[in-house]
Amino acid sequence: MRYSIGELARRAGLTVKAVRFYSDRGLVPPSGRNTAGQRRYDDAARTRLDLIRTLRDLGVGLATIRRVVDGEATVADVAATHAEALEVQIRVLRVRHAVLTAVAKRGSTPEETTLMHKLARLSEGERRRLVDDFLADALGGRPGLEGLARTLTPELPENASPEQLEAWIELAELAQDKEFRAILRRLAEQHEGGLRRDLAAEVRDAVTSALDAGVAPDSPEAKAIVDGLGRDSGQLKEWLALVGDPRRERYLRLLAVVNGWAAPESLAPAFGWLAAATA
Repeated sequence: MRYSIGELARRAGLTVKAVRFYSDRGLVPPSGRNTAGQRRYDDAARTRLDLIRTLRDLGVGLATIRRVVDGEATVADVAATHAEALEVQIRVLRVRHAVLTAVAKRGSTPEETTLMHKLARLSEGERRRLVDDFLADALGGRPGLEGLARTLTPELPENASPEQLEAWIELAELAQDKEFRAILRRLAEQHEGGLRRDLAAEVRDAVTSALDAGVAPDSPEAKAIVDGLGRDSGQLKEWLALVGDPRRERYLRLLAVVNGWAAPESLAPAFGWLAAATA
C-alpha cells in the first residue's frame, strides 16, 4: 500500500513536519514519488516510523536509532544499553529527590543543604569509611563489641528508596555528631565496667510489665523491680542518662529504615519510668 506523507503521519500519530524531518534524514526514505513528484511511502516505511517513534518516546537518540533501522544494532542491544543509562539517571534523581525533600521538611539553611547533598552523593566506599570512622570512635575497637558494631552498621542498597536515602542523610549527620559519639563511647566503657549489653533487654522485660500493670515508679513494687536488676544505683542512673538520649533511639530507627529492617520497639517509656524509680 502507498501512503502520502499526510496519510503516513496520520496513521503514525505524528505531524507531517515530524515525518518530513525523519524522511529528509534518511530514516524513513520514500519508496517513490507520484507523477506530481510528491513522496509516497510503503508499509515498510510505516513500520520503520512506528519503531522510530517508539524509540524516541523511550529517549533513544537519533544517531542510535539510525544504527537500528540500518541494521547495525539490534533493538535488544540498544534497549539494554539505554536501560543501564537510565538506571544511573534514576539513582541520581532519587538522590536529588531525597535531598530536596529533606531540605523542605527541615527548612534547612544553605550550609545544611550543602552538607546533605554531599552526604547523599557519597560513593559506597566513602559511606563505608564514614561509618567505620564513626564506629571506631564510638566503640573504640573493643574486641568484645564486633557483633554490636555489625548491628549498628548501615547498608544502603544500590537501588535505595527515597525513604532510605532520606534516612541515610540524617543517619550520616548523626554519625558525625561528636556528642552522640561520646555517648556511645561511654556506654561501651560501661559495658566493660560490668553493665552487660543485655541490660536494655532486662529493663524492657521488667519495666514494660510494670508499666502495663500501672505500677507507680515511687511505689514499693517499683523498688523491688529496680533491686531485681542487680545493678549499683549510681551506675544505673549514669547508664540511664546515656542510653535514654533520644539520639540513640533515633539512630536505631534510621538504621532500620536504611537496612530495610522492622522498626525497633521504643524503650523511651521504660527508660523514663526507670529514671523516675531511681530518682
